[in-house]
This record gives sequence, C-alpha cells and structure tokens, in this order.
Amino acid sequence: MDIADIATSEYVAVDVDERLGKVRSIFERDNPKGILVTDDGDYEGVITQKQLVQSHVEDQAKAGAMAQHAPKVDRTADLRETARVLVEGGIKVAPVFEADRLWGVVTDDAILEAVLENLDALTVDQIYTENVISIDQSAQVGQAINHLRENGISRLPVIDEDGQLAGMVTRHDIVDVVVRDMDKSTVGERAGDVDRILDLPVYDAMSSPVETTTLSTSVQDAVETMLENDYAGLVVTPEEDDSLVAGIITKTDVLRALTFTEEEHMDVQITNIKLLDTISRDDIRIGIEEVADKYQDMQVHHAHVRFQEHKEKLRGTPLIQCQIRLRTNKGQMAGSGEGYGAETAFNVALDKLQRNVLEKKGVESDEEYRGQVLRKLREL
Repeated sequence: MDIADIATSEYVAVDVDERLGKVRSIFERDNPKGILVTDDGDYEGVITQKQLVQSHVEDQAKAGAMAQHAPKVDRTADLRETARVLVEGGIKVAPVFEADRLWGVVTDDAILEAVLENLDALTVDQIYTENVISIDQSAQVGQAINHLRENGISRLPVIDEDGQLAGMVTRHDIVDVVVRDMDKSTVGERAGDVDRILDLPVYDAMSSPVETTTLSTSVQDAVETMLENDYAGLVVTPEEDDSLVAGIITKTDVLRALTFTEEEHMDVQITNIKLLDTISRDDIRIGIEEVADKYQDMQVHHAHVRFQEHKEKLRGTPLIQCQIRLRTNKGQMAGSGEGYGAETAFNVALDKLQRNVLEKKGVESDEEYRGQVLRKLREL
C-alpha cells in the first residue's frame, strides 16, 4: 500500500522570514500537526509545537531559524516506509513530493486511519511501552517540564499519594498553563508570575479523568479511541484494576509496529537518526544482536533505539541520551545512558541493557534451580 490516497495537498506553510510569534499563533488557533517552512515556495523544513515548547527563541526570530529537517517522501511511497520516516524523524507530518515538486503532506493520523481495520490482529500488550515515567500530583509544573524535556516525551501519567492514577499532564497542558503566560510577559515585568506558574502543583495543570485501555484490548479499538478524541496516547492499566498504571500506548507505538519486518537480521528502528555521528545503523544492530545472543532463550522481535540531544557540549560534541528498548519473547528489556556523541551514549546504554539481560537470565536460572530442589524434596 502506498500513500497516494492518504496524502493531502492541504497544509499550513509559512515563509522562512515569517516571525515565530505568528507561527505560535497558528499553532494556538489551528493546532496543526506541523507547519512547513518554505523559501519562495521551495521546501526548507518543518516546525512542530514540541520545538516551540522547548525553545526560548524570541517571537521576533524568523521561522527559518527554527525549521528542522523532515525527510521528503514521494507521493507513491510505501506506507510502511513512510511510517518509519515519521517515527525515526520524531515528527507527525512529512512533506510529500511529486516529480520533485512539493505536493502536500502526510500525517500520522492519515496512516493510522488507512490501516485501522487491519489493527484488530494486534493487542495492546504486544506493542505498548511498559516502562513509563510518571509524576506525583504534588510535584511542580516546572518539574513536569523538565521530565518532558529530559526524556523527549509528550505526556506524564500523574499519580496520587496512594500510588493510583489521578490524571495526565501533556505538552499541550503545559502550553496552556505556561507558554501562553510566558508569551504575554515582557522581560523583567512578569518574571514573578512565570515563576509562580512553574511552582504550581501538577494537580492544577493535569487532565482528569484519564482515558485508559487494557493489555488485552485490540490495537484497533485503542487507535479508534485516540482518533475520535484527538488523543496522542492512552494509559494502559491492568485488567483487574484501572487505577494502576501498567504502561502507555501512543500513536507512535502503533506506527512503529507497522514497520516490523521479517528480515534475516534484527529490525532496528532509530528515532532521531540525524544524531548519528561516528556510528551507523549496522553498528547499532550488531551491538544489540551480540547482547541478545548472551541470552539464547530470548528472541528479539523488534528493537527501538532513541537518541535525545541535550544543550550541554564538550569541545563541540553534544551530550546525548540513548534509550534502547527490546520487545522479546521474555518481555520488554531496556537500557539507557548518556555520553558525548551518539556512539558513546549508545555504548553506555548497551552496557546497561546487557546487565539487565544477564540479570534476567540469572533470575530465571535461580527460579529453575529452586524448582529442581523443590521437586527433589517432594520425592524424599
């Protein structure tokens, strides 16, 4: 299946010289997936709301300074490969070209709607994210912003004092509570107001109640809920208790599942692939395969590696956070780490992944040994 029937020629675009203040107002008014940046009609890049939230660039700056690269896709491109482009680029909209001419855009929602009927073959437990970062409802809004930025995520489940799900705080919630007021501020005049907002408890910014789903729910049903309510993700709860957080499923998780292959080598997906410097996709795949081989009973169905760039640098090399997540027949395995440059960050994360894999292997060996001892005792 290609994207010819789901790409659209209707999109929002601004010139490279447009003020960022105007770009922000477009997001607030129309809430587009992304805004294309053009130079005399030629494609230059895309601006997302995530960039604006994480940026301190003044409203007077030009759109061209904020534009990030989003890979071009052909109007007849394969749907699976287009899904990979969106996931690896960390974007929700990609420019579509026809005969070297900017024709339109394709969005994550358009892809999900096109494959919706086929998603009933998957259940949430097959693709959801198990290890979720959450935040206490008494934590401050400023702490929530730091969690979102440091982990490159868009939402945080909010937990009450009893450890139960109380709400959800998203990037959009932060925009509503913080960015709007910051845009109205002038330097020095309302700094105290901004500080006060950052000190507010998350409880005052979160959305509640939270839309949830369960591990056994079909992905089709989960995606339908997201599309109908314009949610980017749902909290996953255990079957027996919808007040506890088991994980989270997002549209990106579903897009990633569309790219799974049956190739001879392990399928490795990389988010923010542009950050790779002295390391290649093959180097990453080989490193993960070598770790997986240490646990021969473990079969890796899919590997996802995510790189996140921080502002800190060492002799010009940025500090990078790397997260590795494996979906295996033994459950989800993960490892994360930081380092200057993608290669160093990956090696630190790979070492953590290896320790987690070996620990899992050791736990199973201990359980098997205890089982053997108990069987022998029963025979006495």
